[in-house]
Amino acid sequence: MLMLWVYFGHSVQGQILTVLEDESGHPVELATITSSNSKSTLLTHADGRVDIASLKDAETIVVRSMGYKTVRTSFAQLAATSFVIRLLRDDIALDQIVISATKWNQSSSDVPSKVTTLSNREIELLQPQTAADLLGASGEVFIQKSQQGGGSPMIRGFATNRLLYAVDGVRMNTAIFRGGNIQNVINLDPFATERVEVLFGPGSVIYGSDAIGGVMSFQTLMPQVSLDDKPYIKGKAVIRTSSANKEQTGHFDINAGWKKWAWLSSFSSFDFGDLRMGSHGPEEYLRPFFVQRHGQSDVIIANEDPLMQVPTGYDQINFMQKVLFRPSESFDMQYAYHYSATSSYSRYDRHIRYRSNGQPRYGEWSYGPQKWQMHHVQIQHHGYTTLYDEVALRVALQQFEESRIDRDIQDVIRHIRVEEVDAYSANLDFIKKLGRRDFLYYGAEYVWNDVRSTGTDENILTSERADGPARYPQATWQTAGAYINAQRRFSDKILLQLGLRYSTYGLDAEFDTRFYPFPYTTASLSNGALTGSVGVNWQPSSRWTFSINASSGFRSPNVDDAGKVFDSEPGIVIVPNPDLRAEYAYNAEAGFAGRLGDHIRLDVTGYYTRLNDALVRRDFTFNGQDSIFYDGELSRVQAVQNAAFALVYGVQAGIQIHAFSGFEFSADLNYQKGEEELEDGTRSPSRHAPPLFGMGKVAYRKDGFTLMLYTQFSARRTFEDLPPEEQNNREIYAVDSNGNPWSPGWMTLHFKASCPLNETFSVGAGLENITDLRYRPYSSGLVAPGRNVVLSLQAVF
Repeated sequence: MLMLWVYFGHSVQGQILTVLEDESGHPVELATITSSNSKSTLLTHADGRVDIASLKDAETIVVRSMGYKTVRTSFAQLAATSFVIRLLRDDIALDQIVISATKWNQSSSDVPSKVTTLSNREIELLQPQTAADLLGASGEVFIQKSQQGGGSPMIRGFATNRLLYAVDGVRMNTAIFRGGNIQNVINLDPFATERVEVLFGPGSVIYGSDAIGGVMSFQTLMPQVSLDDKPYIKGKAVIRTSSANKEQTGHFDINAGWKKWAWLSSFSSFDFGDLRMGSHGPEEYLRPFFVQRHGQSDVIIANEDPLMQVPTGYDQINFMQKVLFRPSESFDMQYAYHYSATSSYSRYDRHIRYRSNGQPRYGEWSYGPQKWQMHHVQIQHHGYTTLYDEVALRVALQQFEESRIDRDIQDVIRHIRVEEVDAYSANLDFIKKLGRRDFLYYGAEYVWNDVRSTGTDENILTSERADGPARYPQATWQTAGAYINAQRRFSDKILLQLGLRYSTYGLDAEFDTRFYPFPYTTASLSNGALTGSVGVNWQPSSRWTFSINASSGFRSPNVDDAGKVFDSEPGIVIVPNPDLRAEYAYNAEAGFAGRLGDHIRLDVTGYYTRLNDALVRRDFTFNGQDSIFYDGELSRVQAVQNAAFALVYGVQAGIQIHAFSGFEFSADLNYQKGEEELEDGTRSPSRHAPPLFGMGKVAYRKDGFTLMLYTQFSARRTFEDLPPEEQNNREIYAVDSNGNPWSPGWMTLHFKASCPLNETFSVGAGLENITDLRYRPYSSGLVAPGRNVVLSLQAVF
């Protein structure tokens, strides 16, 4: 049961609620306050306070915070108790607020799909270096890395452009999100992230194209207004260092709020050196030499420390500015600007690719600076009109820039390929309450991408430059869609959700025929996609929730699918194919979550997904030829085609045990099996279905002091279980007794601690990969960090 403690004589203007932790009396920041009449969410400030005047007519007010028991009360009851609530600890609660399922707040027990949440408190303890590491810290998302400046999530056997990223509700995926591993997630700043939600399974009804395997929703820091006549000033500063890559990181954010205005600024600087791998593991992972340019030659240099992965270092900055204007209780208007830029950084897996004579293939291979910026305007209105109770308009302009620079060893021609995308989007989302307990969610979306791609060939001896073939055609890609999602509660125990969406998509491309004699100069695609979902939640008691869900998702062909020219591996070249259509995923899943007594929480979800008309690479012809010369090498021609189906099925399971005196234990296990149809009709393992993986934690929390010992693990993948394309990537794998590549299993041990020194300062410390294991996560080109000491100092004011 929850405890509501009353403090008579304490008056906070009658409409200011204060939420405190019961045991310590400390304020609870970012507690969510919702009501039966509204789907909007109020959040407590750092001092635990929040203005709840807008909820004065609510029948029920619900106070939630991760790690605490939920309070259900009313405005009248709060008024009688001087508006102070004390929350009891409860780290195994079934009930929490999630937003990713419908873009509006919901209790997790009302969502038939599996949703995992990482809170700000967990982010601060785990100290992830990048947003990719943040997702991996969930224990339910597998991260592949080709270089240190990267991180490509895998969810339920899908990855890359079959997963969708959302930032403050705005779609991040662009028309050049590729089927190969991508690193766009590192544009996001872990320090500026308030919470992360991962919605597993298709989310196309709400999010449209690409949301096949799941949706990763990032909520960044929100500006907070003042609750009284004094300005509300709040800030945080962090410095951090790590030994494995000589990290030097600094972060600063500050919030200033008045009655109707608030602004928030955030800045982070990251500097990572070359990454050191562990001491104990396969010798094939060592880095015995690397290539450097000396004078007019590329020279192979013996590596003084073969554990150092040279070159892998890079640096990055992130900046965010938000301005909030709240003219009344009914309106919120917010402008946000996000900016991220990296230095150039080497693609490490290409630096360890060798020719048949054992010599390195490349003299250089790097990504140029990766830049992302977003202008985002969001307007919300609580109107309680005939058409809606609440509406949100999100309009955004995102600008992406990325480039690739490569040069074969001893070649004097450097290839520079630059891609720029302007991505415009508008989302209009409504919610309407029907009756006492039913809701209707509906909305519309429009997205337009302008893709510009250039190629330059530079002579590094003479500095002469000439036009070269671009990676992509000059193209535009657009999609428009409308959706409706209904939630009907038949009783306190049974809830039904139905969803439907129709989307149109189109692509127009203009090809440059100066370098490749394409049989076409332009290409156009135009089509539509219909997706839906149906889910049922059954809650026989407050301790158990059962769910079953069927849904479909789609991915429309983008510019990367239809218009790309590049070498995927030695001897193979990918050419454009303008004759493509959308691929569809059909998913069924069932799960349950429950409490055993007051100390144990279990959740298990099983799922099965079939992908039809899968967009995959297959052998192709170019002007009637099955091979062409590309970069001076005779290469077999392939293209992306709707030429296969894929199957993925698996189980996700988790357990939490809240023992006694602040101790808790948790574990997550993820098993997935993926199969993909080959050109000859046989099946092979799916590339993006990783081996069994998971995480286990033991933690102790007391008065703000936290200790955590945790392990991460992954099963092996034998040569026979590797997809054919991975069997050819011999340089990134260990070698078995038969001389074949394979991916060994691994288990690592880590320790993290956080300790408050006083009300202002706290220190964090960690010892990662304690056993100094040398391991490479499945399909990764980068070897994971070896033993790593992490130290941080945080100041809150």
